[in-house]
Amino acid sequence: MPENKLYPPEGLRPPVPFTLEHLREAVETGAILEAPVQRCGVDHTLHLNLSGVQGRIPREEAVAPWISGADRDIAVLSRVGKPTCFTVTALKADEKGAPVALLSRRAAQETAMTHFMERLEPGTILTGRVTRLESFGAFVDVGCGIVAMLPIEHISVSRISHPRERFQEGQKILTAVWAVDRESRRITLTHRELLGTWMENASRFRPGETVKGVVRTVKEYGSFIELAPNLSGLADAKERLSPGDSVSVYIKSIRPERMKVKLQVIEKLPPAPPEPIRYQITDGKLDRWVYSPPGYEKTPVETVFTAPAP
Repeated sequence: MPENKLYPPEGLRPPVPFTLEHLREAVETGAILEAPVQRCGVDHTLHLNLSGVQGRIPREEAVAPWISGADRDIAVLSRVGKPTCFTVTALKADEKGAPVALLSRRAAQETAMTHFMERLEPGTILTGRVTRLESFGAFVDVGCGIVAMLPIEHISVSRISHPRERFQEGQKILTAVWAVDRESRRITLTHRELLGTWMENASRFRPGETVKGVVRTVKEYGSFIELAPNLSGLADAKERLSPGDSVSVYIKSIRPERMKVKLQVIEKLPPAPPEPIRYQITDGKLDRWVYSPPGYEKTPVETVFTAPAP
């Protein structure tokens, strides 16, 4: 199981019943719960409906202060309509005697981050949920709204121009820890190592087959066609091809010793949605990952996960 199974991203926590007995127990145990935010008041208090019990997260308890952008109003306003984790700090009664649960998202984030800083090392596999896509990478919730950065160069071996060519906001993905900055409490992620080696991807194809691909790069001497996120081949130059085009390609040869796939473009195809992500590694911890196949003629292409300094 991924290391963050106790502190999953918001939106991925299994539902639980919100009875008064359950909420009282949560006050005692500090259990982390989750429910969608219904509205944000004029004082920026977040309001939740816990199976008929009112839940309130005060502004100062909505986001841990060390999270980037925590002091901006949008960090609170943007929670409306979204699953939000919290601990139950107290149960009180309103002016009419109805129960009110006082909640803290900040406390949940502090608990999760303490766990991460004690346990996470480079190579640790985590479940994530994509929260935002930018040209330079993807922001990924790795637990209780704690967002880590996945740089674009770590998304796949096959180069892409924007993370939206791989992901959608809200999508559940798997990642591995690339680096942990304990002083600033920042986590950087990688993704490509989980998508399989060159040989694992190439073994899905055979010379003589015609398959679908996506044009990633167009050069004067030919076009690089992606067959899988971690496998591309080179096709001879063909007019009117652009990055992002879907094409059918004939596989002329596959040469592991040179890590080369030779292709011939048959024709352009209508635009197609991205294929579901296929992971070769789904849990555990990576120490070293070698992408290139045995017998590769050049320096091996690999990732070595180095433990952070104590």
